Amino acid sequence: MTPGAGGGLSGVLARGLVAGRWLVVVAWLAAVGACLAFLPAQASGGGGLSGLLSGDTPAVEAELRSVELFGFPLVARTVVVQRDPSGLSPYAQARTVVRALAVDRGRAGDVDPLLGAIPVTNTLGLFPGSRETGTTSLTYLLYGADASLGQRTRSAEDYAERFFTERDDVVGVTGSAPARSQQGAIIRDALPGVEAITLLAIVLIVGFAFRSLVAPLIALVAAGVSFVVTLRLTAYFSDLLGLASPDELEPVVIALLLGVVTDYVIFFCSSLRDQQPALLRGQGTRAEVRAASIAATTASVRRSGPIVAVAGLAVAAGTATLLAAESPFFRALGPALAFTVTVGLVVAITLVPALMAILGGLVFWPSRRPGEERRRALSGRLGAVGARWRSWTTVRTPQWPAAVIDRTTASRRAGLLVLVPCLAGLALSASLVLRLDLGVSFIGALPPGSEIRATAAQAQDGFAEGILSPTELVVEGDDVAERRGALRELGTSIARLPGVAGVLGPGSQPGPVERLLLLSDDGDAARYLVILDSDPLGADAVATTNLVQAALPGMLREAGLAGTSVALAGDSATAAYLVEQTEADLLRIALTALVANLLMLLLFLRAVVASIALLATSLLSLGATLGITSLVFDLAAPGQGLTFYVPFAAAVLLLAFASDYNIFTVGHVWEDAEGRTLRAAVRHALPSSVSAVVTAGLALGTSFALLSLVPLAPFSQLAFAVGLGIALEIVVVRLLVVPALLTVLGPRAAWPSSRFGARRRMHGPAGR
Repeated sequence: MTPGAGGGLSGVLARGLVAGRWLVVVAWLAAVGACLAFLPAQASGGGGLSGLLSGDTPAVEAELRSVELFGFPLVARTVVVQRDPSGLSPYAQARTVVRALAVDRGRAGDVDPLLGAIPVTNTLGLFPGSRETGTTSLTYLLYGADASLGQRTRSAEDYAERFFTERDDVVGVTGSAPARSQQGAIIRDALPGVEAITLLAIVLIVGFAFRSLVAPLIALVAAGVSFVVTLRLTAYFSDLLGLASPDELEPVVIALLLGVVTDYVIFFCSSLRDQQPALLRGQGTRAEVRAASIAATTASVRRSGPIVAVAGLAVAAGTATLLAAESPFFRALGPALAFTVTVGLVVAITLVPALMAILGGLVFWPSRRPGEERRRALSGRLGAVGARWRSWTTVRTPQWPAAVIDRTTASRRAGLLVLVPCLAGLALSASLVLRLDLGVSFIGALPPGSEIRATAAQAQDGFAEGILSPTELVVEGDDVAERRGALRELGTSIARLPGVAGVLGPGSQPGPVERLLLLSDDGDAARYLVILDSDPLGADAVATTNLVQAALPGMLREAGLAGTSVALAGDSATAAYLVEQTEADLLRIALTALVANLLMLLLFLRAVVASIALLATSLLSLGATLGITSLVFDLAAPGQGLTFYVPFAAAVLLLAFASDYNIFTVGHVWEDAEGRTLRAAVRHALPSSVSAVVTAGLALGTSFALLSLVPLAPFSQLAFAVGLGIALEIVVVRLLVVPALLTVLGPRAAWPSSRFGARRRMHGPAGR
């Protein structure tokens, strides 16, 4: 559907929605009732690592292989920590070992689902690289793959309470499994508050923008209907298809849902505001006033309906491009976001026009309207207070966008003076993307006051930062256990690598320890624990793990272990794989998203030059957003990096929003093309549409910014990235770059169309 289609299908649909307004409202209310009555409130399952990892993750396969070779895992993700900075007593350390051995030998009673326990201490130098001596003991608790994160955490807490007393100086339970479990609990606890505050913010933004108490109610009703339908249908299909989605998904879906629905309400209300002369001319009988109201609503829906529909489809198509990824997280995120936007769009283009048609001029109540003589007279009697009230409650389009756009479009020279510095600033900020580091932090993502995080810090003070999740290295080869010298040389080589705090491996440990933990019974396998000097799931640990992986073939040859196979297991190896998979997905996601967004622009604008130029400016804005975000969080938490999914989720969302705003703003310019030069169309159409986009962007940015109320690092990162990206889009790109770009390009922007006539008309009298 092309812009400017004043009649045709858009006109028929607009008249149909307005005529059937009561039927539309009743139908949506019935849909909400059916969802509440017959569909589940939330999907079963979810959480854990199932939404982040695929079944063929190499680190997971290596861990399973280790269990097969040695009979029990060496990597534990749940740890009981004991610590006394002045020194643990020998008796406390002995009790730690005795109780772990009781579990291992089946003499501890019912400890299900606990399979085993490994005690370690920093007293005997067993773990090289330890920061202290004799202050800290850890008990690694081992579980089967079928034990949920919640079960592991509860079992560990029960173990600490059951087998230890106050004299054992137990600090608490920590590890990546309890941290991941607590993340899910934090998200679930924070969601109601985030939803309530987001809705309040939407009410305030919409109410202030339109000086109305009714317009925010339309936004609330549309958001509420979309919220119920989306979440109930998502839960139903998740259960039906047996899909497990990560805990991080629901807050992002809710922020997107509330944001985009509010955006489209603002677009429709802005269009109706532009119809105020037609809406408010009706003075006379109630029937005449009502007829004027219906005509104004129909005109606004006919004008903005197609643009909103195409803009919404652009967002849906943009988010759906995440399906091009191989990462399970992105493959779950893409359909969820696309489905969310689609439901919100359908609600917006049906229910919102119906409500507007029913309410008419009341949409902007209590704003002052021409013809309300009695109210003006009353306000006049109140003197200065009345004047301020009249000024505040008058529905009008803000004037400042017009003033900025007029200056920017005064001439090509004026356009260049705005365009060049803006693009240079965006490009400079985008260059910071080269420093982008990714991690997969669980413990580090928890709020500073978290007991799990505090316990982890205590363990790391006694040993090294990587002690809670050592990397396991498994070497297989015929009779490899007999080659102790070569095994010792390999461990020494690994320990010399930067980022490695120490290595516990064969050839350097007491014989009983080696036979129990490090050498297989058949002599064909050996394993090491590699302790890193950084957070095991942070960006620095990922870099160290990749370094170890790359150096292993050469170190095996130098140690005389050529012909053996080697594999890495553990949290750091898993994080490295997730980051590698995400970076590999980047090209596929980027190309797919760019093609999808470009196609939507081309289909709607029918202009190759404008579509490519607009997409290029959005890419610069996106690059600047990610570069600044990376810099800010690297300064805030050195070595952690951005959580692996944050920059790519933010990129897809921001590209989709940019296409949405491109279509809404430039679409109105194209719609006003008839009989005008490009400059005239820009000056006539952009101020109103930019004003609407500023309000919509404020609502959408606020919706995502409030994700930071979930006290987890990834949500703070995503909130900052999306909020900053939307701010750059509406302030820099929409208000400055787009009008300047269209001014500099002139009529050639519409190529291959001749929508704005010959180029010489650009600076003709009509263009002024």
